[in-house]
Amino acid sequence: MKKIILVIAALLIVIAIGYQCLSTEEPREAVADDATVRMTESGSIIGLKEDNGMHAWLGIPYAKPPVGELRWKAPLPADAWAETRKALKFGTICTQFGGQLSHVAKRLYGKPTGSEDCLFLNIWAPPYSPWNVPKGADRLPVMVWIHGGGNSIGHGGNFSGKVLAEKYNVIVITFNYRLGPFGWFSHPALRGKDSTPADRSGNYGTLDIIRVLAWVQKNIAAFGGDPKNITVFGESAGGRNTVTMLLSPQARGLFHRAIVQSGSARTTTVAQAEHYRDDPLPGHNFSSREIVIKMLVAGNSASDRDAAKKHQEGMSSEEIAKYLRGKDNYSILSIYKPGAAGMISFPNPIRDGTVLPEKNAMEVFRNKRSYNSVPLIIGTTRDEYKLFMAQDPEYVKSYFKFVIRIKDRRLYDLVSRYRSDAWKATGADEIATLLRKTQGPGVYVYRFDWDEEPSILGTDISVLLGAAHSMEIPFVFNYFVSDLGLDFLYTDDNYPGRKALADSMSSYWTEFAYSGSPGRGRNGTQREWKAWDNSPGGAKCIIFDTPQDKGIRMSKKSVALADLKKRLLGETGLSQEKHCEIYVKLFGDTEAWSDEEYENLGREGCREYPVERFTGF
Repeated sequence: MKKIILVIAALLIVIAIGYQCLSTEEPREAVADDATVRMTESGSIIGLKEDNGMHAWLGIPYAKPPVGELRWKAPLPADAWAETRKALKFGTICTQFGGQLSHVAKRLYGKPTGSEDCLFLNIWAPPYSPWNVPKGADRLPVMVWIHGGGNSIGHGGNFSGKVLAEKYNVIVITFNYRLGPFGWFSHPALRGKDSTPADRSGNYGTLDIIRVLAWVQKNIAAFGGDPKNITVFGESAGGRNTVTMLLSPQARGLFHRAIVQSGSARTTTVAQAEHYRDDPLPGHNFSSREIVIKMLVAGNSASDRDAAKKHQEGMSSEEIAKYLRGKDNYSILSIYKPGAAGMISFPNPIRDGTVLPEKNAMEVFRNKRSYNSVPLIIGTTRDEYKLFMAQDPEYVKSYFKFVIRIKDRRLYDLVSRYRSDAWKATGADEIATLLRKTQGPGVYVYRFDWDEEPSILGTDISVLLGAAHSMEIPFVFNYFVSDLGLDFLYTDDNYPGRKALADSMSSYWTEFAYSGSPGRGRNGTQREWKAWDNSPGGAKCIIFDTPQDKGIRMSKKSVALADLKKRLLGETGLSQEKHCEIYVKLFGDTEAWSDEEYENLGREGCREYPVERFTGF
């Protein structure tokens, strides 16, 4: 029983950060294969052959190590090497809190791990000898995956592109990018005279992604890839980072299609990233100035927050920059508080005006000339929010902190429906509606509904999680292998439908990479996936499910925040406090917010429930 409970806990940790499609397995024998010798801009490399015959190159440096004076600077091209470099194992993970997916000893769980020297990428491709690599019109589509993890945990080595390479003749790339305060940190003191506009942006993780795309443009032809056909795709924070590629002027021309899985268009203002939390225009609780305060107190340079604030105000920019760069990476990360699976709260990505526009994403998307307009797939899972509720003691009973029972099934499903529908509205449907007006056809929306998980010790995982956040990833990669003991999720009973759905979804994804339209999939036999249509009664999204549960089908239904508001205003199945909480969670940081509605919501109104009660600020 204890083992099964631990397995359930591992599952919740894994899916919390969008890594269910784990490929943590190292090659059985990391033996260099002479057929994999390739020349990159930095020098010659040699890779290996996977167990399915595909070629792989692991741990290729794509930038200089961002250490020392290069911390909080835009990435620079990697240094050249003289001898043929072995690319046989994944590179070091970026600095993060240790967790189930960091591949560290249990003694490091919840503690800082990884390195700032972490900018590596991995490539999977069909097997070709060096003299037989596709050229010209025969070059293959390239799919560049951005991992999730709240932009604070994870790494590219958690995913394998070997099945997509084998089944669909594409090239797949995964990579590491700077995380947490090393990836996104904006402080005025770091804007020295020798810094570039990109250096001053604070968006170093975003710039790492752009650097990968620039590397692909220069080097992928050596692997048989087409630099004129690059698809960027990612899930959760990786989906949000994919949206930043649409927004960033620096990414223009570096990719040609995009897939956003359970992402969002949310960005952060410079004020939120930099200001003190008690400024007239308040900053985030973990803004750069607040972090310096916490460092000064932790280092005994100040007795409390007020003293530290005064101390910081008395330091010159040069002194603050030297102070920050003088701290080791673990000391900096330790200032933050790790939450679920090691994720931290911090402001990102930042609307700095250089790497990302100062306007919010939806404003930018109103003008086609203001963003990188490319064919787009965007979607969510039906039960996105159940993942997070399944770890919340308000909704579940637990045993040794591990989930075993839902307290109130009706409330659980009701709250999940509101929160998950809101994710679909803001993370897919409203973006699609706007982009359809702006750029015309070429926007495709999905909803993932698979929920055929088994029951464990009386807990029905299909109810507890269902089609939760990140559950679609193994279907996209068509790969269900994990080394975390999660095989119980994929049973003999659900294998036929699961495998058929994975074949279909991976086929749509790779056809989109080939042509810019998912159409009927690579084999031309799938149900036609029609583009989003804004007209009343027009096609909206495709729903992914197995034949046992209505199968793959088009839907004319969409979700908008305005519709959710009407539902919530008329809702009678919630306590007054919960009614107020959901209103804040759904509309608190949107244009849909209304003080009057909030005050008069439900039977008693929300006057007794200040917004701060539900926001943590």
